[in-house]
Amino acid sequence: MDERHTPRTAPSSHRPVGWRRSVAALAGLTAVSLLVGFVWLPSVHEDFTAEGLWASICRAAGVPARWYTGGTAPAAAPPGTQVVLAREMARPRDAGSVGRGATLALNCTMCHGAHGMSTSNAPNLAGQYPEVVIKQLLDYKHGHRVNAVMQALAASLSEQDIRDLAAYYASLPKARTAPTTYDETLPALVRVGAPLRNIAPCISCHGGIDQKFGTPWIEGMPRDYLVAQLRAFRSGERRNDPQGVMRTMARQMTDAEIEEVATFYARKAAPAGVQGH
Repeated sequence: MDERHTPRTAPSSHRPVGWRRSVAALAGLTAVSLLVGFVWLPSVHEDFTAEGLWASICRAAGVPARWYTGGTAPAAAPPGTQVVLAREMARPRDAGSVGRGATLALNCTMCHGAHGMSTSNAPNLAGQYPEVVIKQLLDYKHGHRVNAVMQALAASLSEQDIRDLAAYYASLPKARTAPTTYDETLPALVRVGAPLRNIAPCISCHGGIDQKFGTPWIEGMPRDYLVAQLRAFRSGERRNDPQGVMRTMARQMTDAEIEEVATFYARKAAPAGVQGH
């Protein structure tokens, strides 16, 4: 037989060596990737360690760090609100509207303060976004937000009265601190939220830079008020949030997280002597 036509193959002993080297290289690359993703990155980026190494691993794998165990939401709940937010609500009002609102606001001073800054556990209204005041008063008026005093007061207000009140409070000196930004030390839920528990960062809606239309300014609000509202959203007692956004997030929050977020925002109260006159 002519040996020139006989195919020649590489010695079989060469293949296992190359195969072992490939496996070793792949294993080494995997180990380096894991170290970078789960050790080095979390160590240099505080946001990634908001809930610890285990949460980082779960985020990378796309699974929850812990499963929701708070029970099931009501099967059929009545509408939370009928108010449709429109940019027109935030349009500046004329002096006449502000003046009428100031007169109507005399009925509000006992709880919300003479200049919109509460000395009780009622929310501060000085400088509040007008569409927020309009929405909440309409919800009280139509029974979508429950509070005996506020419902009684709102029942007698016309829609024009409500717009005048919103114009007045929006016109007051903004006796509040600078908006929350990413440049300061923030609690984990305020800064990055908890995506695996369906909790968005508070700052993404309530921040002064990233404020979502219709969400209130909450810096400097009374702590007990914030705690009460978050707990009411969590239990479903308060349900006038559009599409159930706040209920969805608050339902996943622990008591400690509610306390931490409320304390953070309450501490951002305006310094003494800066309140509106």
